[in-house]
Amino acid sequence: MPNTKPRILNDWKDLIWSLLPLVLICLVIAGIASQCTFTTGGPTQGQIPKFDAHASLTEDARKLGFPIREPALPADWTPNSGGHDPIAGAATSTVGYITPQGSYMRLTQSVATEEALAKDVVGTRYATGTEQIGDRKWVVYAEPGTEPAWITDLGAVRILVKGAGNRGAFVTLATAVGAAQPLPAR
Repeated sequence: MPNTKPRILNDWKDLIWSLLPLVLICLVIAGIASQCTFTTGGPTQGQIPKFDAHASLTEDARKLGFPIREPALPADWTPNSGGHDPIAGAATSTVGYITPQGSYMRLTQSVATEEALAKDVVGTRYATGTEQIGDRKWVVYAEPGTEPAWITDLGAVRILVKGAGNRGAFVTLATAVGAAQPLPAR
């Protein structure tokens, strides 16, 4: 019979020595399967997905039945996503952009009311301030711990700008969409 300790005498050191071979085996298997990499210097930005914002917004202008604007953004703003998720039953057109600083900014155009946009996208109905960008007043919705959103009313459509960008990113996007003319509904 092997010389073993009674279970009552086992402690944390015995647990470590028991688990160490299992951890090493798992690391070897993960390394062989190329599922584990070790890097220094922190995370790196991956490839930004390609998205044709012009084609998407042009198609939305044709299909959705309300004025859609295509903002003329700086060349270093990269469109990376788009969608049509309705808000409060109202049609929407959304395009996402990555700023030069790597922040995501969302542009949503909708016939939904300002209140519906704020509640659905930000989670609140209460404005926390306003921003005057050019001749347009933007209502600011900002809750602690969430990304802020700016909303403006262009008559037949409401524009929502939301994201993780700094104030400069909001101003750039708000200025560009405010200056844009509606695309032809062809």
